[in-house]
Amino acid sequence: MGFREIAQIAGSAMTAQSTRLNTVASNLANAGAAASSETEAYKARKPVFAAVMGQSSLESYAARVQVLDVLETTEPVRKAHEPENPVADASGYVYYSNVNTVAEMTDMMSASRAFETNVEVLGRVRSMQQSLLRLGEQS
Repeated sequence: MGFREIAQIAGSAMTAQSTRLNTVASNLANAGAAASSETEAYKARKPVFAAVMGQSSLESYAARVQVLDVLETTEPVRKAHEPENPVADASGYVYYSNVNTVAEMTDMMSASRAFETNVEVLGRVRSMQQSLLRLGEQS
């Protein structure tokens, strides 16, 4: 596997982790959102990733991470009886998002660390390339 393929994998992984961080930010921003019906309530979203493997045109094995979709979670929304709330339905119920803030913060830390790891990989690839060029200069 060459430097280009390594950089492609790390770059696509960084893009995937950026998507993951954006969905976490969206979920956290809407964690306390209230709605007057279950269908209107914000539902947490999660990205779906896939490892894509294939032959590149240069006869080397190409790989990357691809974001397939961002799906809503299936966990039920929280229902609370708050007749004084302005968004309450006719029965006095308010529907809150199904976002679990602790899980989202954990996911954010994991995505952030994965992004940092891929940045380190790209830095090491660059360092190895520079070392290889210096070897060529000394010959």
